[in-house]
Amino acid sequence: MSYFQSTYHSRVYKDFKEIESNAHRQIIRFFEKHQRMINRLEFEEYFELLVAYVDALFEIGAYQKHLSLVDEVIENSISSNIHLYKGDDIFYINLFKKAASHFNLHQYDQAQHILRELIKMNPQDKEVISFLKRCRRRRGSKLLSIARAISILLFLLTACIICVEVLFVRPFYEMHASRIEAVRIGTFVMGIFVLLSGDLLHRAIIETRVNGFAEKVKHNKKT
Repeated sequence: MSYFQSTYHSRVYKDFKEIESNAHRQIIRFFEKHQRMINRLEFEEYFELLVAYVDALFEIGAYQKHLSLVDEVIENSISSNIHLYKGDDIFYINLFKKAASHFNLHQYDQAQHILRELIKMNPQDKEVISFLKRCRRRRGSKLLSIARAISILLFLLTACIICVEVLFVRPFYEMHASRIEAVRIGTFVMGIFVLLSGDLLHRAIIETRVNGFAEKVKHNKKT
């Protein structure tokens, strides 16, 4: 059902409504200052102030505190059968913001789990699909770690070759300088190649797997 609003409103609710909707820090200060009174409000008023407070926490980047309260919004929307709140799917939106908070706290596994559930709910949502890809890229993979380790090793080897070239080859064995230079350049180029190849392959695997997952969900919903 849609969110129902009564005609009667308490004093604390009316004071809250005077705050601009984008004045996030002011909303937070008001809620925390009047929390005891807010907790005693009728559900409709309490829920609206809670949603505004939780959204404000997210908007200012208080992600840990946001995570501690967003489940209350989600659970209340379920228990009170609120599907639409001010024209939006409150359950879906708050799950998305919960995933974003986990992501911003570098909790990629938790974010990834929520995003997969959102795709199961709506496999057409390109924003969620794109966010899941971004999350998996940030999380990394064994392939990417190996590629980076090899490239770092090659860059260190290049540095060692430069030291040998400068300290020994050019002063004492000039006739071998061109060969050493070629080895140095080749080692450095190989390091760049391994690094770029690992990153591109990592991205390609993510694209394939996430798109495949979304397509599978779409297919299952049709059958």
